[in-house]
Order: sequence, then structure tokens, then C-alpha cells
Amino acid sequence: MKTLKTKHLPWAMGMLLAATMGPAIAQSPTPALPTAEQTDPVKLGWMLGSPPPADKVIRFVDGSGYKFPQTRWSFSNFRQLVPTTQVPRGTGAPVALPRALRDDLDAVSFVPLGKNTPMTWGEAFNANYTDGIVVLHKGRIVYERYAGALRPEGQHISMSVTKSFFGTLGAMLVAEGKLDENATVAKYVPELKDSAFGDATIRQVLDMRTGLKYSENYLDPTAEIWAHTRAGGVLPRPPGYQGPQTFYEFLQTVKKEGEHGGSFAYKTVNSDALGWVIRRVTGQSIGQLLSERIWARMGSEQDAYFTVDSVGNEFAGGGLNAGLRDMARFGEMMRNQGRFNGQQIVPAAVVQDIAKGGDKSAFPQANYPTLPGWSYRNMWWVSNNEHGAYSARGIHGQAIYIDPKAEMVIARYASHPMPNNPFNDPTSLPAYMALAKHLMK
Repeated sequence: MKTLKTKHLPWAMGMLLAATMGPAIAQSPTPALPTAEQTDPVKLGWMLGSPPPADKVIRFVDGSGYKFPQTRWSFSNFRQLVPTTQVPRGTGAPVALPRALRDDLDAVSFVPLGKNTPMTWGEAFNANYTDGIVVLHKGRIVYERYAGALRPEGQHISMSVTKSFFGTLGAMLVAEGKLDENATVAKYVPELKDSAFGDATIRQVLDMRTGLKYSENYLDPTAEIWAHTRAGGVLPRPPGYQGPQTFYEFLQTVKKEGEHGGSFAYKTVNSDALGWVIRRVTGQSIGQLLSERIWARMGSEQDAYFTVDSVGNEFAGGGLNAGLRDMARFGEMMRNQGRFNGQQIVPAAVVQDIAKGGDKSAFPQANYPTLPGWSYRNMWWVSNNEHGAYSARGIHGQAIYIDPKAEMVIARYASHPMPNNPFNDPTSLPAYMALAKHLMK
């Protein structure tokens, strides 16, 4: 196989890699990077003008949408680059989020992981290349800030936060008896009978404890991740491409490696398998289902959208784009045991099952240095810390962080140049805890 052109690597690895893909990368020094201020997409003039100057144009086909610092624009403008499908917010009035903005939060101090020098919440905003962040406390917006190409009325790619939406929908179908978590994937999608997913259970897929021959090592040009991304049109295809044409066609080629039910192993392809199961069981697209079951019911203020492959299959691994305040609404609904807008949207038992976490003994083998003691359940990351916090996590700094004890929800979008979360966890996770404790005073 030909070596991949490096210009396609930075964003591609961000789109599909695990939140902490490689311990070796995680433990290596962060390379010298231009600052958030130096890479501000507005100041750099990306895609400004009629037409933009040739050196300021960003496209999908030439890979420029995947390069940093162009990603600081493209993450907030995905609909201009790839095909998408709508997640309607419905026709009702949006449910307002009360505002009680505070001016003391930027000064909240914490010590980043592995460091001795304190940093403030305000300083962490640029350190994490944040594009936007909303903090809710007891259901009220206490902090809201945007930067770069993102505006309050805009949408941003959520990367692997998408998985937690798919996991929540899947867990809801299990709770309703429409999915048997102990049944095999092949029961619902016979087309996957001869693939690695054929004898995997729904529960094993939901918790990513499947034995798959699937590498997400972006440094390896033969890794299965590249076939996956090309099949779904997430990356431009090389001339003469003859491989699978959709995400679901690719799923049928995945081979088994090891046994299902063992250690947790984060592999994006599990999400697409779950997506196929959900579509088959409900007879709906994920956009339709998410709209009817959650998005419209919680009073979202904006439509969301999914990036899709050539036949309209949503990219379950990282294709959801949405407004930041709507992501905060979703987090607040989860914090309130699935209840929001005067109705029970997600069964409380589903939220409780997520919050209690998965099998802790299955997690350490994955070797996530910034997440000691965590676990994984229904495609959510569970801290098992003193506050019972759990999170939807996406590379380049996307997050919905829910702290039940502090009654706090944080929704964040970012365009960090390094995809793996160990590069922003040190200035994120202790910041979240410090803010939570400050709000509890």
C-alpha cells in the first residue's frame, strides 16, 4: 500500500482516533505549537472574500480541510465541505436556558496534571484552543464564551461525542425491550453474520469489548482505520479506489481478532455497527430517531446535522454537528436523570446505568494515562471520581462533562492541533473539578 500523504493526517487522525489513542504519544512531550491567538481563523482570513484568495480556500477534496490551522475554520463549517443530513429541532419554541452569568470564574485556579505551576480557568480557554464553552450550574448558564470561527448561532463538529448519542439511543432501545443486549449483532443485521461482529453481543458493542482486527494507529498506513474512513467518504479517496463504498460495506469486511467480552478496546468501528443495528430495528435514520426521541423533545434551539456517506448512513463515530447550547441542554437532561422540558426524555434507569460506569477491571488494559480509575459504559466515559462525573469525549477537545454532585454541566468545542485528549486533559480535567468545587461553595 502506498504511504499516506501527510497533509491528510492531522485532521483524519482527529476525526476517528480514540480519545487517547496511543500511550506512547500521550507520554511524549507536546511539540512546540502555534498559539490559539496565532491561529485564529478569522484573523488568518480563511474562506473570506468573494471568492476567497486562492491561498485562503479550504476544500475537502485536496485535504486542506484536514490540516491545522485550517481545522480551526473547518470544524465550525463542516456543512460546506461534505454531505450532511438534518436533525430537526421541531417546530415548537426553544426551551430557554436561564442566564446567571458570573464574573469570577475566569480567575478559578487549578494545577494542570503533571505540572507544578497553577493556571486559571480563563488561561485554559486558549491553552485548549477552545472554540466555545458553556457552563451550566443548577440549569443556569453561568459562563459562555466563543472564539475563532464559532458563534452562538453556529454549529461545530462534535467528533467522538457523537458516540455517546448513539450509545444513549442504543441503551434506550435496550431498556424498552426493542433490543436484547445479550443477542448477537447478526440477529438484527444478518449481513454482518460472517464479519467479526456476527457473534458479538449488543452489550459488547455498546461497551466496546469486542475482539476486532482493527487498528486506529494513524502512523501505520495499512491500519484498518484508513479503509474505514475512505469507505465512508470521511477522507478523500485516492485515484482508482476500488474499496468499500459505504460505512456499512466496510463493516462486512472486519475480521475477528481475539474473543469478544474481554478488555475494553476503543475502536470507532463499533459505533457504526451500533448505528446499523439501530437503523434496522427502528426503521428510521439516526437523524430522524434522534430528533423524535431527544432533540425536538428537549426544546433545542437549532437543528443539528450528521455527516453521511454516499448513501446517507450517518457517521456514528464522529459526524454529529450541533450548537453548543444544545449540547449543554443534552448534558443538563442527563444530569437530571433524563428529565427535561417537563418530560422524561431518556429513562432514568438508562442514565443511572451510564453514570455507574462499566467494568472497572476491563479498563486498565487499554492504558489511558490521564484516566486512572475510569470505565466505559454505553459509549460514555465514566470517571468514578468523588463527584460521580461522566463525560462524552471527542478528540481535539470536544466534551460534554456532567458533574452530578456539583450540579454542573460543561459543553465545550475546540480545535486543538493535537487530536489525542492526553494533550488537553491536563488542562481540562483538573479545571473541571476546580470549577465544580468553586461553584459548590
